[in-house]
Formats: sequence, structure tokens, C-alpha cells
Amino acid sequence: MLDDLDRRILRQWQAEPSLTVPEIAERAGLSAAQVSRRIARIQDTGVIEAVETVIDWAALGYEVEVSLRVTLDKTVARAFDEFIAEARKVPEVLEIQTFLGRVDVRLSLIARDMPDYQRVYRDRILTLPHIADIEALMQVARIKTQEGLPI
Repeated sequence: MLDDLDRRILRQWQAEPSLTVPEIAERAGLSAAQVSRRIARIQDTGVIEAVETVIDWAALGYEVEVSLRVTLDKTVARAFDEFIAEARKVPEVLEIQTFLGRVDVRLSLIARDMPDYQRVYRDRILTLPHIADIEALMQVARIKTQEGLPI
């Protein structure tokens, strides 16, 4: 699917997403036209889903990050769908993941401080439908965040 030149382009772009096409071309030893065509083809195949901005939430005043492990009431036929639909509406929820096992859903959320977290938890999280059990894990430190792949 990807050849060595495609991988070279992706390595450069992944390492420094702000690079322009001419800068990637220079670093990859290709022409800008070649890089542009290859990037378009890679995007068309779905290998590159999006180019996005990563925001440092702490720099914006969000000091608390919590992972909530939620077990849903599985006696309700549409518990997953209804819970997820409502959880998507909570602006402080950054990520929703579903699992097989004792824990059904994990919500990653942010808050400005502990009083803000308590408000979000009481007013927005505990009002979500079909919660049978919930466990909060307060993040102490982020040791590694890796979005890139070893290409």
C-alpha cells in the first residue's frame, strides 16, 4: 500500500506536522509536486484521516483530568446507544471509549479545578442515563502520549 517514499513523507510530516509541502519535499529528497500528489493519494486511501491542532488544556486553565470507568445497566436494550448519545453532549468530555468486560465505557474529561470537576460530575455525568456503576481515576501525571506510528 505505502512504498518507501510514502513512508519517508509520512515520517517527516508526523515528526513535524507544521511543515509545508515544499519543506517536506526538501527533507524527503523529492519535488514539491511529487509530495503533493503522494499526500493527496495517501489521504484518498484513508491512511491520513485528518490534520488537527493539539491544544494544551492546562494552558487554557483546565488543571484536572479524570478518567471515568462506567458500567452500564445492561438490562436496558439501548443503554449503550442512549448513554453515548448523551455523553457526547457534555463539552468537558474529550474522549469516549467502549470496552468488552466489566467496564463498558471510559470517559476522559477535563475541568478547571476540583470544584469545577465536582459540578461537572454531579450536574452532567451523574445525570447520564443507565449508569450502574462509575469509578473515577484522577490523572496525576502524563508520562507518555504517542500519537505517531513507527513508519
